[in-house]
Amino acid sequence: MFSAHFGRDLSVSRPMEPNRFGDILAFVSAVKTGSFTAAAASLGLTRSAVGKSVARLEARLGVRLMHRTTRKLNPTDEGLVVFDRWSQILEDLDEVDATMAQRRGKPGGILRLTAPLSFGQRHILPVLNAYVKTWPQIQADVWFTDRYIDLIEEGIDVAVRIGGIKDDARVLSRTIGGQQFVTCASPGYLADRGVPATPADLAQHDTIFFLSGQRPMPWRFLHDGAIEVCDGPGRMNIDSSEALREAALSGFGLIHLPTYITGKDLQRGDLVEVLEAYRPPADPIRLIYPSKRHLSPRTRTFIDLLVDQWRDGVPWERFDPSA
Repeated sequence: MFSAHFGRDLSVSRPMEPNRFGDILAFVSAVKTGSFTAAAASLGLTRSAVGKSVARLEARLGVRLMHRTTRKLNPTDEGLVVFDRWSQILEDLDEVDATMAQRRGKPGGILRLTAPLSFGQRHILPVLNAYVKTWPQIQADVWFTDRYIDLIEEGIDVAVRIGGIKDDARVLSRTIGGQQFVTCASPGYLADRGVPATPADLAQHDTIFFLSGQRPMPWRFLHDGAIEVCDGPGRMNIDSSEALREAALSGFGLIHLPTYITGKDLQRGDLVEVLEAYRPPADPIRLIYPSKRHLSPRTRTFIDLLVDQWRDGVPWERFDPSA
């Protein structure tokens, strides 16, 4: 089994040149950023140094690795082949660093996190605040946005996603809760206009829809085992879930929002749920993170903290008399 390895003549192996690793790092960074200038800024080098690194690699391999234009760099077919291999090598080196950091037990570096806008501001930010206070060597870069972000392409450590997710072998997921939509209004509005008994009754009410792009998001209800959709028209359409909540609290009309926004208002009685028998199924709330063999300590400890804090249920569904 092992004779082929024993028979190998190691004397002919070429030692790695001292600057070759730096050249590879410069090339991979140039492909990812699309320019020598951006690669230089990310590595703390000059633009000329990055260009020379790529030129040395091309001379060594005897092929052109980059198409150079005045606007953007694009890898050649050969460049794409070596980019994939070298990127994997660099990721493996990062994993070695992460494994050693795990053995030391102290997370550090930059935690890159993304979550939906309202959800992140309301429920992820408090956990993140506790996390960075516990680990002073951590810096957090956070994107609270409803825009879809590709974790791998944009170098994100962990993302919070709500609802269905794409099949992607590059990432793992962990469900940490559920998003439950409810229909509700203020007690004053319901006293004045009455309580709808079925989704069909909404046509006789003032409704406020969430505006996504140029289109109101339809309301979903579960009726006789099937999903029934109400798509308005709304008396008002607003592109902010926080503004929808405020409009409902002021007595303007009915809203259809997740309990992570309205939960405390419902507990206090400032909003009252209607059509409870027609609640749609809850959507899963998941943590998404790259499927590496070893999670970085910063990612692992953040996930552990969030799961631990939500172990007894999601915070917006816990009753707090003082809230």
